[in-house]
Amino acid sequence: MPIIKSAIKKLRQDRKKTIVNNLFENRMKSAFKNAAKTGKEKDIKEAISLINKAAKKNIIHKNKAARLTSQIAKKVKTKAKTVKTPVKKSQRIEKK
Repeated sequence: MPIIKSAIKKLRQDRKKTIVNNLFENRMKSAFKNAAKTGKEKDIKEAISLINKAAKKNIIHKNKAARLTSQIAKKVKTKAKTVKTPVKKSQRIEKK
């Protein structure tokens, strides 16, 4: 345990920041999992927003943020390919 008054204060501050950062990181992780699972546009936007905010606040590294957003986009893209909607064939007009 610190003895110096400023070190005691720094320890208190660090503990508070750690709690806030952990809550934010857990919220970001759950949003990421939810976006990857459901693939809804609303969930994706929320997850990307939280990831970018975490990178801005130095909770995660900026390269990790880029990697996570890329993973979300990749999963959403593959889900879009698997769920194909039937497309009507356009009628061709033949020239006579």
